[in-house]
Amino acid sequence: MSISATIKSIQDIMRKDAGVDGDAQRLGQMSWLLFLKVFDAQEQELEFEQDNHYRMPIPEQYLWRNWAADSQGITGDDLLQFINDKLFPELKNLIAPIDTNPRGHVVKAAFSDAFNYMKNGTLLRQVINKLNDIDFTDSKERHLFGDIYEQILRDLQSAGNAGEFYTPRAVTRFMIDRINPQLGETILDPACGTGGFLACAMDHLKSQVKTTEDHKTLQKQIYGVEKKQLPHLLCTTNMLLHGIEVPVNIRHGNTLSKSLSSWDDHIDIIVTNPPFGGTEEDGIEKNFPAEMRTRETADLFLQLIVEVLADGGSAAVVLPDGTLFGEGVKTKIKKLLTEECNLHTIVRLPNGVFNPYTGIKTNILFFTKGDGSKEKATKETWFYEHPYPEGVKNYSKTKPMKFEEFKAEQQWWGDEADGFAARVENEQAWKVSIDEIIKRNFNLDIKNPHVGEIISHDPDELLAEYAQQQEQIHGLLDQLKGILGAALTNDSAKGAN
Repeated sequence: MSISATIKSIQDIMRKDAGVDGDAQRLGQMSWLLFLKVFDAQEQELEFEQDNHYRMPIPEQYLWRNWAADSQGITGDDLLQFINDKLFPELKNLIAPIDTNPRGHVVKAAFSDAFNYMKNGTLLRQVINKLNDIDFTDSKERHLFGDIYEQILRDLQSAGNAGEFYTPRAVTRFMIDRINPQLGETILDPACGTGGFLACAMDHLKSQVKTTEDHKTLQKQIYGVEKKQLPHLLCTTNMLLHGIEVPVNIRHGNTLSKSLSSWDDHIDIIVTNPPFGGTEEDGIEKNFPAEMRTRETADLFLQLIVEVLADGGSAAVVLPDGTLFGEGVKTKIKKLLTEECNLHTIVRLPNGVFNPYTGIKTNILFFTKGDGSKEKATKETWFYEHPYPEGVKNYSKTKPMKFEEFKAEQQWWGDEADGFAARVENEQAWKVSIDEIIKRNFNLDIKNPHVGEIISHDPDELLAEYAQQQEQIHGLLDQLKGILGAALTNDSAKGAN
């Protein structure tokens, strides 16, 4: 049975349970079960490798193999009582210091916000048995882990719970391929979701691992932060699957809640698809310089990335068209970006890449942090308009973008070391000088000069264009609110004086 069929059958079983209300709870229920199954699979590998030096991180009876793996094992009320009265309290209250029992610490963190929603122990046993059909020690099934989350995310989307976008694997792979991380370079996704970029980076780096010391280096170079509990738990599980034995560097929190000036760490590689279109909670913007404050999440993340990158560090970031054409604070952020970094490439993606989650047009920005000198700042930016494959008018969940489509970009790319001297303009590629960008007041929504204006009557394209216009209106309203808010604050200050 395929992964998607297995997950669908699990969801069907959960729908019969009175305790599980909706897809969000089904995802939560599946997440902690998956975590324990994957955790135990890795424990068995470590036990074999370490032999006499192995130390069990949690009490033996709570390992998956000892209560869940036997399809004829504990079930019904006995299973519920074991989970609710023993497993959850024990794991939530586990005494596991990060320095002496780091894997136990990971389990405790994973269960801190987890919850057993199911009330029928017989149905719960059926769910467990279905999960036992998936062999996460098999490398092929291991790489299908993302399908589990994507499958449920689609259901959440169709139920009207928008706001989270699963980055298509083709985009993730292309970004990692072009950034080309090396063994020992610190890699961060500050809004890591379920860990798609980090898992892809792990896959990219594994060919560079030759020795035990290389393996230890790889263990320590991956970092992620995720605000929401469920994606964080799934990311932790994903990292276990990809060979991170102690994923303590995958933190549960809001990257933006830390003052920008207090970041001591500087990161070599940042790859991310930060949330966009949303606003941050009150007070978060106060962590940023007064003249750069906004509550638009993507704008705050872009500032943070520029700040946190080490000199010479590289970033690849997915951003909406609204960031490119936006004004006000967005203009200041783009000015900062081009002064502090070499914004060398913008790949303009076509409509539908993020279907079914959003029709908003997106772009991938590639840039390298300078050292504050003009020599290392942006002198020109190359644009590459990614076309649809022949015969394709839009992407969909059944016909998504494929990694092979980026072959033309890969061949055209060139080498940053020589300033991309091999790049040439063509029907898809053009360059714009920093002087021209400044003249445009840092509006980076620059159309392909090789293509005339095409009037489309395709409903999907028209809807995407409408969504873009709505985003532009939303951005202008936010700017207006900011101006009015600042004016009222100034008036209040004058009145107080």
